[in-house]
Order: sequence, then structure tokens, then C-alpha cells
Amino acid sequence: MAILAQLITSFIATGAFGIVFNAPKETLVKCGLIGMGGWLVYYLLEGYTNNAVLATLAATVFIAVLSQELAKFYKTPVIIFSVAGIIPLVPGGLAYDAMRNFVENDYNTALGLAAKVLMIAGSIAFGLVFSEVINQVIRKLTPRKS
Repeated sequence: MAILAQLITSFIATGAFGIVFNAPKETLVKCGLIGMGGWLVYYLLEGYTNNAVLATLAATVFIAVLSQELAKFYKTPVIIFSVAGIIPLVPGGLAYDAMRNFVENDYNTALGLAAKVLMIAGSIAFGLVFSEVINQVIRKLTPRKS
């Protein structure tokens, strides 16, 4: 039952961010599904490995590759799908906790949390770049139709 709640809330959060991001109306459900799928990858992998950085990296690559394919299929910019899909993975709560611990002078905890935030944010950036490199390599290797 918990996984169903995770899926529904990630779909709503991603779709709502698509609205804030002014994504076209016909792409909002697709954005929600991408975010939901990425969150599912993250949720399952993080539960299995207990490694949030690895789970975030895998979910980001999943989101970015799927975003590129949907962008080609629907002839829309990739950023519409990828930015909305990434939103559930952003470590905002963790960053808040890190800053709260800094303010409360609990520097050891704060530094640990801040390091984790930076690693997760770095894995999001690395996943997006890595999937773009994979996409470029595939484009160069596949013959074009004339």
C-alpha cells in the first residue's frame, strides 16, 4: 500500500510542477508518468541497496533517457519532460535539515547531511549528462534514413 501512495504523490508532484513550469497541457500527464516512473526506480533501488546516491543516479538516467525518447516522439523539447521528472528526486528536505543543523550549531550532523545533499545533486547532474552522452553516441552509430 505504501508504494501506491508513493506513486500517486510523485505523479501529482511532477504534474503540478509541470503546471508551474508552464509545460503544455497535453504533456502534463506524460510528465507525471515520467516523474512517477523515476520515483519508482529510486524508491525500489534505495530500499534494496540503502544507497540514495546510487538510486538517484539510476532514476535520473531512467528519467533522462525516457525524456529524450518522448521528446523525439512528440516533437517537444526534452527539458519539458526531464525537469518535471527530476523534481521528486531533488533533496530539498535533506538540504533543509542540513541548514537547520548548521543554525543549531550541530556542525557534525550538518556537514554529513550537506555532503549527502551535494552527492545527490551531483548524481542528478551526472545522470542527465551521462544520458545525453549515451544519446549522442547512439545517434552517431545508427544509420539515418535518407
